Amino acid sequence: MREVFNRYINYLEAERNASPYTVRNYTADLMDFFDFLRERGIGSLKDVDRLTLRDYLAHLMKQGLVKASIARKLSAIRSFYRYLLQVGLVSTSPAATTSSPKLDRCLPSFLTQEEVRRLLEAPDLSTPQGQRDRALLELLYASGLRVSELVQLNLEQVNFDTREIRVWGKGAKERAVLMGKPAAEALATYISQGRPKLLGEKKSNALLVNRYGGRLNERRVQRILERCARLVGIDKRVHPHMLRHTFATHLLDGGADLRVVQELLGHAALSSTQIYTHVTKSQAKKVYLSAHPMAQEKDDGRESK
Repeated sequence: MREVFNRYINYLEAERNASPYTVRNYTADLMDFFDFLRERGIGSLKDVDRLTLRDYLAHLMKQGLVKASIARKLSAIRSFYRYLLQVGLVSTSPAATTSSPKLDRCLPSFLTQEEVRRLLEAPDLSTPQGQRDRALLELLYASGLRVSELVQLNLEQVNFDTREIRVWGKGAKERAVLMGKPAAEALATYISQGRPKLLGEKKSNALLVNRYGGRLNERRVQRILERCARLVGIDKRVHPHMLRHTFATHLLDGGADLRVVQELLGHAALSSTQIYTHVTKSQAKKVYLSAHPMAQEKDDGRESK
């Protein structure tokens, strides 16, 4: 089982180009599943059936895991068995007919435009770290990048003439993301002034680097956002994915087409983007007052009854 698992992880990294985050999660989830099989005396993957998986899901629920975590673990098992089918190690997949728990659909949290403005102004632009932090904050909000995509960016992926960035997202899919003038200016300032000071004598093609000249990692980006949010008094748990939520929400509030937002976010399915079709109360009221015939004002200034 260990040998098959190692081959699968190599397959994820080499052929599927899975992110380190995905590999880390799949490893943890599958190790947990293998521990469960050993406790049940199951020594071969061929002996796993639907009842085994149902027992495993019930075991996870008894442990108090939330539905999203259980669904993620089942997804890792499904992916693993697809690989086993592909290489001919099993003839059927018990996970193919095992349903995931129905998830509670929660609206994504996002920042208001005023909160975004305050957040972007938090970094100290007199320091190289501050110039870098302003650039990364501007990029996250302007482009809707995933944090994993952000930290993997290299200099050659940025085109200042078109204000586009070529990104390799999930499943090694390439897409172009856009950045507005403020983001492009913040990035240009960082590249010309802050980045050389952070690099020192080191050589690197990484776009975002730390104070030692190495590539910035996801955890550090999270800490930068938390610190900047505290500095400007934002009473929310601000994280990189919240800026992605904010990017999509503000685009749709501004009238952007859902499929355009889907393309910019790099979503494979439109259903993944539809969660962002919620609108702020102010935007909903604005649209209602301008669109509903019985909500519009008459010529004499009195509202329609």
